[in-house]
Amino acid sequence: MSDLNKLIKEKNIKALIMDMDGVITNTAVLHAEAWKTLCDSYLKQRSEQDGKTYKPFDFMEDYRNYVDGVPRLEAMRNFMESRGIDLPQGEPEDDANENTIVGLGERKDLYFHELLKQNGVVVFDGAVQWVKEKQQEGLKTAIVSASRNCLTIIRRANLEKLFEVRVDKVVSNELGLQNKPAPDIYLEAARQLGVEPQEAAVFEDAAAGIEGAKAGHFGLVVGVDHGARKEVLETKGADLVIQGFTPYLQAQDITA
Repeated sequence: MSDLNKLIKEKNIKALIMDMDGVITNTAVLHAEAWKTLCDSYLKQRSEQDGKTYKPFDFMEDYRNYVDGVPRLEAMRNFMESRGIDLPQGEPEDDANENTIVGLGERKDLYFHELLKQNGVVVFDGAVQWVKEKQQEGLKTAIVSASRNCLTIIRRANLEKLFEVRVDKVVSNELGLQNKPAPDIYLEAARQLGVEPQEAAVFEDAAAGIEGAKAGHFGLVVGVDHGARKEVLETKGADLVIQGFTPYLQAQDITA
């Protein structure tokens, strides 16, 4: 096993840029459930309108192919196109009652927030503890996300103070940053932390995230694999793929 801590020292890494979902928090299950509720209900309604049969949202295949690491509206458009449905984009002010890309996106968010209230935020304790240890060693920290719910989630998880910088969908929209696999959010995080890309390590669980971090020429790009995606993350260029942070803790009593 390659030693993550040793690599960080060898490469003189001064900052950690952590993707939120899949690295720090485990809200993917809630997102997937919200997506399935939204998509299946809309497909049923659409089927009743045009008499066609549509394949329901698949937790594994559709979430991985169209949603994971992709901005919400882009993911919505891609999924609907996969079912042969062409929906209008709609207006930015569309609410959850509108059957537009924007409106369905708002509806999905309502489902997600309801699930968040019911279930709370699950965090990877090993990752949180590891980041805290590195902070104590003097490393800077940032959290990045393609979600506009990032601040809500880290506040619910009581992790807001763990990160000096946050670059999420809200910040990206304000600054006009491109989505993954462009390197924009990682470069902006490094800029706000006051470090060069080669002085920062990026941690990502999504293939598009690894691709973006490599495009930004970061000093260390680490894939975090909680399933069976090691080969995909390595193919995209991850310098190291880990299954969790517990093996790299100074204290080995935290569950990953």
